[in-house]
Formats: sequence, C-alpha cells, structure tokens
Amino acid sequence: MLPPALRLSRNGIPRYSVLFPFVLVSYSTGHMTNPNDKANAVPYLDLPAQMRPLRKEIDAAIARTLDNCSFCLGPDVVQFEKDFARYCQAEHCVAFNSGTSALHIALMLLNIKPGDEIITTPCTFVATSWAISYVGATPVYVDIDDATFNLDPKLAEKAITPRTKAIMPVHLYGHPADLEPLLAIGRKHNLPLVEDAAQAHGATYKGKVVGTFGAVSGFSFYPGKNLGAYGEGGALVTNNAAYAARARALREHGSTQRYYHDEVGFNYRMEGIQGAVLGVKLKHLDTWTRERRRVAHRYNELLAGTPLQLPKEASYAESAWHLYVVRHPQRDELKKHLEANQVGCALHYPLPLHLQKCYAHLGYKEGNFPISEKAARECLSLPIYPELTEAQIQRVVEMVKGFFGR
Repeated sequence: MLPPALRLSRNGIPRYSVLFPFVLVSYSTGHMTNPNDKANAVPYLDLPAQMRPLRKEIDAAIARTLDNCSFCLGPDVVQFEKDFARYCQAEHCVAFNSGTSALHIALMLLNIKPGDEIITTPCTFVATSWAISYVGATPVYVDIDDATFNLDPKLAEKAITPRTKAIMPVHLYGHPADLEPLLAIGRKHNLPLVEDAAQAHGATYKGKVVGTFGAVSGFSFYPGKNLGAYGEGGALVTNNAAYAARARALREHGSTQRYYHDEVGFNYRMEGIQGAVLGVKLKHLDTWTRERRRVAHRYNELLAGTPLQLPKEASYAESAWHLYVVRHPQRDELKKHLEANQVGCALHYPLPLHLQKCYAHLGYKEGNFPISEKAARECLSLPIYPELTEAQIQRVVEMVKGFFGR
C-alpha cells in the first residue's frame, strides 16, 4: 500500500499531497485529474509550475551541496543568510529548521520565562502560540481588526498586565500588521515587539520591509510560502548582534565551540540543501510578489459587486499576498460549489486559537473574540500564486459568481 504522501490518480499519474496548515493541497505531475472537466480545473496551489523553470538551477545548487557534503548548515546556508538579511534590509539573519523554531528562539533571546505573558492574536496558525508555550509563557489574546485580520492595536494596550513581557503581532496572509501604534505601546510600557513574519516575505509597512521593526522577527520557508524551501525551513532576523550570536549558538545545541555548551540548546539547524534551494529562489521573490499582486488586483476588480467581503490593503501596507481570503456567511456552501467545479480553495484557521483544545486551560470561551470567531466561520482562500493565468482567474471568478447567481 502506498504511503499517504503518495497516491495514484485514476489515470495512474502519481499525485503528491502536501499538508499545509489546516489545508491539504493536492496536485499531480500532469493536470489535476477530473473525470468531468480536466481542461478547466484550477488547482489551489501549483508548486510544479514554479519548479519547472528553475529546475536546472535548483538541480545544480543541490548537486553542489551534495558534492560538498554540507548537509547541516554549511556554505549555502551561510550565503542565504547573508542574502536574506540584505533582502530584509537587516543586519543579521540566522537560518533555522523551521519558522516555529525561529520564533521559539526569538522569545528565548528576550529572556521570556514561565509566568510571563505575551500579547498576540488568536487568528493565525498555532505556531505563533507554540513559541510562547515552549518558553513556559502564556499567550494573551486580543481580537483582530476586521479589515486586515491583524491584531488590533487599540485592544493591545488594554490587555497589558504586570506580567506582560512582549507583544507578538502576525503579518497575517502577507498583510503587515499596523506596527507604529504597537511600537508606541511597546515604548510606553517597555515591551519589545516580536514580528511573526512567517507569511510576509517582502511585504512592506510604510515603504519598509517587514521583519526589522521589532527587536526580532521570525520567517517561515515552508514549501507553500511565498519563499518556500523544498522541505522545512525558517529564519530569525534582527539588527541586534548579540541576539544573532546567541541565536546561532542556541540552534546548535547551545554551542559556540564544538563539544562545549554554554546553555541548554536545540538541534534547530537548517539543512544545507534547503539553503541551496532558497538561495536560488530568493532571486525570484520580487517578481513572484509582483505577480501575486497582479492576481489579487484582478480578483478585486472582477469580484467587486459580489456579496463577498474582499480583502483590502491598508493605506500603510503593501501586502505580499500570501493568501487571498474572501469572506461570506455561506462559506461552506461556496467551498463545496467551487470544489465540485474543480476550482481549488482552502480553509485557513477555521477554529481560532483561544477555542483550541490545547489552550482550553487558558479559560477563554466562545464570544471572547467575536471578530476572530466571525472571520473563522466566513473565511475562504481562493487560488493565488505567481503562475496563475488570466484564464484561470476568470474561471475562479466565473464559478464564484455562478454560486451567487443560482
């Protein structure tokens, strides 16, 4: 029997299923199989389309890593760290085995300890709160802004207690959080800002790339991200040299000299192959971001006037458009309609973190964060990736309008 990750479609073509947070995205090595309408199928995500034009360069980069036997960290990772720091207009980038690990270490750098509290959002992937839990601290949730899905600065200050030690906004779906008021709150109460930029590679806030506004930030290079590895990967970005030095030690068993360990550390190293792959892909990120913006703007034009609540960019933001998330009370019915017509779509975060079983001990109840809860009930992610064609966009829009025109 084939393992879950490898299945055969009806015509025998291997299908690879990639598990994204709360989303199972499937694609075939050929077209998506559909006994009724293969030609018009629109996959939710098409990673092979991104891979094909880069294949020779990627293969050469991986071959170089193999020839050098630089499997854990190594020269390709070092070069990617330099390049990504430059891309983010930051002083330091430290590569990790995942974005979750990067956020964990970010909080350790700030000496967050058991009993401390971190203000954050319940409307995101759970890894944001995992980092808080890993250091023994408590996530304190505040509701989101209805337009941007991001932590509402007006509510953040009200949640501060004597135990609050940091504020951790998320640039959700690639749209920057409103950072200036959060930074002002941090200065007033002596609280550092930790940016969860896992979905926001290249997004800008008032013209400046996100990830360098706070004391430290964390990025993810999970395969489905705007800048995705061919496996797991992440990075910590900071302008603080001491933080960067300690982060490098903590990711490698707390060691700066082999077999000498100054503190309890972790095996959080990035693999050399991932550094090689990311080094190739980083050169294309700006082009891919422009293409994502093209798709988002076309959706906004073509879906205007429908009953959907469409995503918008705030005046201070230039989104990286990691996701294009629409909202409607009939979300589940719309999802079934799109899938029945071979248009890929996905649910992201259908249960807010404060209602997750793992955080039941925090004592939150349904109704505590009504905007987050309403978003979770109504959100649906439409296909958005650089390779999405105008014909595919038109097909998605046709099916959406067809649902409301029934």
